[in-house]
Amino acid sequence: MKFYSRKLIKPGDLNANNSLFGGALLKWIDEEAGIYAMTKLDSKQVVTKFISEIDFVSSAKQGDVIEIGLEFKAIGRTSITFSCIVRNVFTKKAIIAIEKIVFVKIDAEEKPVPHGKTIETMNVQNQV
Repeated sequence: MKFYSRKLIKPGDLNANNSLFGGALLKWIDEEAGIYAMTKLDSKQVVTKFISEIDFVSSAKQGDVIEIGLEFKAIGRTSITFSCIVRNVFTKKAIIAIEKIVFVKIDAEEKPVPHGKTIETMNVQNQV
């Protein structure tokens, strides 16, 4: 698992319990995973297809710094799949875990199209 971005939890990111609002966290995860999918598929034309069960393990509070980790899991004809862990930067305590996030490459009509990548080319890219 590689951790790609960090976020500082600010007052506008909090829910009524004064902990990190889950919707804000999911927005950040979707954005980060989308960027990762774009870089792996060499295309900006990707969309979120599926996000599996989301396990909120612990919370984050104002002033905490979190980091978003992604790991390549699988490649399909039109899709790419990752797992995700978000953790506290300083304590390394997990905040959220998502087993499966799937992105699909699309055409101008928003229909799935083959991306031309294989597991072999993904392994080469993961080593860089």
